[in-house]
Amino acid sequence: MLAPCEPFPLPLRPQTYQRVYLCRCGNQTFFRNSVCVNCSAPLGYEPLIGKLLPLTPGPAPSTWLLDCAESGSSNILYRSCANLTSACGCNWLVRDEDGETLCISCRLNRYIPDLSDPVRAEGWNKIELAKRRLISSLLALGLPVGPPLTFDFLATLPDGPKVTTGHSNGTITLNIEEADDATREQNRKQLHEPYRTLLGHLRHETGHYYWDRLIAGSKWLAEFRELFGDDQQDYAAALQKHYAEGPSVGWEQKFVSAYAASHPWEDWAETWAHYLHMEDTLATAASFRLDINSVEVRVAPFETDVADEEFLAFIHNWVRLTAVLNELSRSMGLQDFYPFVLSRASVAKLHFVHRVMRDRSTAQ
Repeated sequence: MLAPCEPFPLPLRPQTYQRVYLCRCGNQTFFRNSVCVNCSAPLGYEPLIGKLLPLTPGPAPSTWLLDCAESGSSNILYRSCANLTSACGCNWLVRDEDGETLCISCRLNRYIPDLSDPVRAEGWNKIELAKRRLISSLLALGLPVGPPLTFDFLATLPDGPKVTTGHSNGTITLNIEEADDATREQNRKQLHEPYRTLLGHLRHETGHYYWDRLIAGSKWLAEFRELFGDDQQDYAAALQKHYAEGPSVGWEQKFVSAYAASHPWEDWAETWAHYLHMEDTLATAASFRLDINSVEVRVAPFETDVADEEFLAFIHNWVRLTAVLNELSRSMGLQDFYPFVLSRASVAKLHFVHRVMRDRSTAQ
């Protein structure tokens, strides 16, 4: 039985992409899989349609055909990303006609760690898995993915300056040490953060990138300044003050996180990252057919603040889902799944991000 597959091209939209898939044998497969654990069928992720699909050998060596019902895409030849067999373990596909050896995600890398070091190789594997999840959601949201967006995954040299995670002119840099759970937890405690993950890092830094692409010099800039503040204030001085003095008293009423209070750019990046967290998590829940509306959690309504039914359903579902997930985490003795409380001001900013995303997607 052939697995269902969307015809080409498919313009993916918010809340439509999947995180659980089916092999030809009927077994459930997941985003990171490259082989079905039930029937051993080879699997590949096609980023342009946003699905992980079983593969059939193509007519040429090392090529694949998608094992799907629609003839509109069944005659396209694919190759596995060259990083499938590297420490990266990438399960994405490349169209043979493109003449590329690396997939859309892996082609964004500018520098990767020294893979002769097994610790760094393992760290790169974790980072790339997080990056593929990020890139897949950006593609699904209709956002531009490609140059000048690039990634540097670097390690601090013994006699060199410490590698700092950040964004500059389209390049996102991530210190490879962040892939070590113990080191990342130590950094989280030192910076008094409630949450610190590889995926969170990458989502935050893409916020800076897309501010340059979508907000700076655009029709959105004036409204951005009304909601987030004046982006022209001294950025370096603002960060220095934040690290020296901490956030202002009452920051919880205006910002989604303490770090967001440091500067409007950071407020935007933190809000952007939260929106991506919400979008992906709700898409995953929908993939498993979870009925969030059946969850018995009382939600403080935001109707008086935001007159947008689509967004209100989005935000209320998020509050319901995270309330349950937080309680489940506590039942296991773990920290909260979502250690944040959304204020009305933060919801207004999330709505702004939602509108920017929707405008971008609609324009595709």
